[in-house]
Amino acid sequence: MITNEKTQQNVELMIEAIKGRLKMATAAAMQPSAFSVEQYDDIKEVYDIVMSKSSYSISEVEALASELGRLRRG
Repeated sequence: MITNEKTQQNVELMIEAIKGRLKMATAAAMQPSAFSVEQYDDIKEVYDIVMSKSSYSISEVEALASELGRLRRG
């Protein structure tokens, strides 16, 4: 269960949920451990956007994937 606690576990749960919802072709390359709890607020914002809709256009998926790529560690 994802809570509002800023923990690494919640970051990883949100990334897994985002990958599942978007059915991303590059999901295997996006490891939850590659994201830092320091980016929690930004990841939570992406998570909230992704969970608010049931389907996405290709351009929306690309934009969300790009944002997640920007948030990844090093």
